[in-house]
Amino acid sequence: MILDQTFKEQCMRKAIELALRGRGATAPNPCVGAVIVRDGLIVASGWHTRCGKPHAEIEALADARAKNVDLANCTLFVTLEPCNHTGKTPPCTRAIIQANIPHVVVGAMDPNPHVAGGGADFLRHRGVRVETGILERECLDLIADFTVWQTKRRPYSILKLATTLDGKIATRTGHSAWVSGEESRARVHALRAIAGAIIVGGETFRKDNPSLTCRQQGFDGPQPLAVIVTGHLPPTPEVFTLLTSRPQEVMFWTTAQEAGSDRGKRLQDLGCSILALPACQSGLDLQQGFVHLYRQCACHYVLCEGGGFLAMSLIRQHLADEINIYQAMKILGDNQGKACFSGRSITSMEKAVSLRLGQATRCGDDLFLRLWPS
Repeated sequence: MILDQTFKEQCMRKAIELALRGRGATAPNPCVGAVIVRDGLIVASGWHTRCGKPHAEIEALADARAKNVDLANCTLFVTLEPCNHTGKTPPCTRAIIQANIPHVVVGAMDPNPHVAGGGADFLRHRGVRVETGILERECLDLIADFTVWQTKRRPYSILKLATTLDGKIATRTGHSAWVSGEESRARVHALRAIAGAIIVGGETFRKDNPSLTCRQQGFDGPQPLAVIVTGHLPPTPEVFTLLTSRPQEVMFWTTAQEAGSDRGKRLQDLGCSILALPACQSGLDLQQGFVHLYRQCACHYVLCEGGGFLAMSLIRQHLADEINIYQAMKILGDNQGKACFSGRSITSMEKAVSLRLGQATRCGDDLFLRLWPS
């Protein structure tokens, strides 16, 4: 059966939806979804549920067999090129050949430079018709985290901001409870559930006195590390919730001078970690901190929650891999309110940072925007 382009994209979108169910749990593997089509209908599906578990293609094939589907006349849609190597699981390409699948449609090729193209070529050389590039941009966005792990060897960074319509994250006094609505806040806690660390700036730490924990219903995993980026370590740790409730899970990124100060020594005596970072044009050079989280703390995701100077620093240092904005239908109208991005002084619109819009949907009473570096 000849499948038209619209139907192919519909099938791939379904595979993408399935893949997202595994986000976080599959790390350091990518999240992948697959559907099997016969006679113009999706007859089976699967997704990679957790690292070490069967890949999406294997789950979809198992689903098809459980439903007694004749795979010899089917098309397999998969968001990522099937693997052709043995890791924690056998190669998916062999399973596809053994199932006599004649047609495979791939969304994105594997970004790992050591294996890219190998799965598709293996299938083609054995008579399987392989199409690539169906919803490629969406499928690449789906594995943006995996691409960062493979090519940059650091955590995937999600910058989250809750803003008013005029781009404010807090009043001039720092009051921010609450900018966004309940549904948006629930989504943020779902992100905290997969984050190995939550990063905030020193002003947010001092003004909000946050706990930086995941309070998602049913969450029973370890709490994320709390990382505070500041040039001024707190002289009175006893007034901060983080430093009295879980100091061993707190890390300060600061200057070498602050790290070696009496304040730094006192925080270390409490159990906190102190990481000295070099200075750069946009504040501290955060790249080294990200690499430390990846290598020493096994963090695959970090969630950055403000404020405006930190947000702009992450963008300027190319450390905001994905930007999630929850925009409330509210206006402060105060030019001294805290801006969602700050720290630059430019006079030409040509120097504005351009981003790519990946998603714009309603989230309760808020507007949710998912943005990517352009």
